[in-house]
Amino acid sequence: MIMALSLRIIIKAFLLITATASSPPGGFTIELTHRHSNSSSSPLSSDDDGSSPYADTVFATTEYLMKLQIAPIFDPTKSSSYKAKICHDGPCPYKSTYADQTYSIGTLATETVTIQSTSGQPFVMPETLIGCGHNNTGLDSKSSGIVGLGLGASSLISQMGERSLGLFSYCFTGQGTSKINFGGNAVVSGDGTVAADMFQNKHGFYYLNLDAVSVGDNRIETLGTPFHASDGNMIVDSGATFTYLPDSYCKKVKEAVENVVRADRVASMGDMLCYNSDDIEMYPSITLHFSGGADLVLEKYNTYMNRGGMYCLAIMCVGPTEDAIFGNRAQNNFLVGYDPSSMVVSFKGHRLFCSVELKEITN
Repeated sequence: MIMALSLRIIIKAFLLITATASSPPGGFTIELTHRHSNSSSSPLSSDDDGSSPYADTVFATTEYLMKLQIAPIFDPTKSSSYKAKICHDGPCPYKSTYADQTYSIGTLATETVTIQSTSGQPFVMPETLIGCGHNNTGLDSKSSGIVGLGLGASSLISQMGERSLGLFSYCFTGQGTSKINFGGNAVVSGDGTVAADMFQNKHGFYYLNLDAVSVGDNRIETLGTPFHASDGNMIVDSGATFTYLPDSYCKKVKEAVENVVRADRVASMGDMLCYNSDDIEMYPSITLHFSGGADLVLEKYNTYMNRGGMYCLAIMCVGPTEDAIFGNRAQNNFLVGYDPSSMVVSFKGHRLFCSVELKEITN
C-alpha cells in the first residue's frame, strides 16, 4: 500500500525522472489513458525509447501512472541541462522509502523538465530538482520513476510555482481516456460540485476529515470513536486501490453492509467482505460525509469489486496506528480538484459526465 497522493501519485516524493522541457497563463492539460497491467508496483511506465517528452497517465492494477516518453533508464551524460547538486564533499544523496517498503536511493540534481500538453504548447520547468535513482525497488524494466504532486517543496506541483498556483485536477476512469489538468484548467466548479475541507501535515500529505459514512440510510458517525477528528483523519491516495478505515470504525461500516446484503458470505476471503452474488443491485449504496459539507455519494462501482461471480467491499480495515486512506477505486469517475490556496478538495460528476466535463475544460 502506498501512502500519499501520487501518479503513482506520491506526495512527498522527489521527481525521480526527467525529460527535456512555456505554458499558457490559463494552465495546461495532459492526457490520461487507461491500461491494464500485471504489475501493481510500477510507478512510471514508458513504451518508447525516444527522448521526445510526452506525458499521459495509465492505469495499472493498483495505481495510476503518469507516462513520459523517455528511455526507461535516464542517462545524465546525454543531457546538456543536467546538473548534480553538490553537498560538502560530493553529490547530495537522498533516500525515499514508501509504505510498501519499496525505496529509491540516489543523488539530487537539477534538470530542465518539459511536459507536453493537449494544447500542443509544452510546459517548461528549468532547473527542476530531481532525484536520480541508482538503487530502486518497485520499478519494473520499463519504469522510470515517481512523480510527486503533493505539498512538499520538492514535488512536481510545488516546483511548477506560480504558473500552476498549486491547482490540479484529474478524473480516474477504468476505461477510455481522460485528463489531468494544471493551473487555471484545473478549477472544478459548477452544478453538482461538492467541496471538502483539506488539511495537511508536516509530510505534505493531502488530508480530508471524514465525519461519517452512510450505508444506505444508516449513517455511522465518527463522533464518539477514536477515529473522530477536526483537523484531518484520512489521506487522499491514488496509489492505493482500496479505501482503508481504522479497525474499530471499519467494523461498524462492514456490519452495516452485512445487515443489508442477503447473500452467503465467502469465508475464504479472510478480512475482505465478499459475497457469493454477482447481482450488484443487492448491495447498499455508500456515502462519505466530509467536513466542509461534501456528501460524496459513491456509485456501486466505487465501493464493490467483481471477483469472478462474487462482489467484495473495496473498504479494508487497518490497525489504530495506521492512516486511513481514501483510495483510487472510490475516486473513480469523479473530477477531483485540489486547491491548496483555499484548502479545499472539490468533487464533481459521475461516469460519462466526468469525461465530458474534462473535454469541455480543454475546448
